[in-house]
Amino acid sequence: MTARVLVVEHQKNAGLGQLAPRLRTNGLELVTVGPDTGESVPDSLQGFDALIVLGGAMGPTEDERAPWLPATRSLITQAIDEETPMLGICLGAQLLATAAGGHVRTMPAGPEVGLCKVEFAESAGADPVFGGIASASLPVVQWHWLEADTLPPNSEVLASSETCSNQAFRVGAAAWGVQFHPEALGPTASDWVDEDPDSLDELGLDPRRIIAEVTEAEPQLGEVWLPIADRFAAIVAQSRA
Repeated sequence: MTARVLVVEHQKNAGLGQLAPRLRTNGLELVTVGPDTGESVPDSLQGFDALIVLGGAMGPTEDERAPWLPATRSLITQAIDEETPMLGICLGAQLLATAAGGHVRTMPAGPEVGLCKVEFAESAGADPVFGGIASASLPVVQWHWLEADTLPPNSEVLASSETCSNQAFRVGAAAWGVQFHPEALGPTASDWVDEDPDSLDELGLDPRRIIAEVTEAEPQLGEVWLPIADRFAAIVAQSRA
């Protein structure tokens, strides 16, 4: 049987991007739920072999704004307890940290927006998902004002940046969080620019330059981050064996 992955999508313009076709090529069935899909977030991972939680404009505890967040945090807790492979992207990483006992805050140095770099630690070499890019400085798309400043117990930091210490981390055996956006390419950056141009104006950022830099970097963003989808898919397949 095909491995089934539950994907929690918080908003329509923050989907799986370039990772979706790659995960499907690896034999995974993606079942997307969330407010813009018409499908509610379930209360259990029963029937699913992995969990992916995507990004969104809300914070990880803004339950009044996003009433599906408690159910999402519960799914994350289930994934950790059952060692079901889980990947959290941006808000998803913040939800992972929050659900497992960490802490999220507004970034003191201000947000990271657009094309940036993260540094993967040498110690990441033993990680099943990110081991292939240990000790590397890599391009990423960033779009976050919050960060997980305190990680949960039983966590390992895998990557950092100058302004955000916990860019990538693992909680327990099989739950990964990335503060950046390995799924995002130029069209996604364009959508996010259109969503909140006022915030970019406040930061003194040129939206056309942001989109142009991300678009120009697309070949490298694919080369670096699509193999991560391959590795995650292999972990999902192995966990079913």
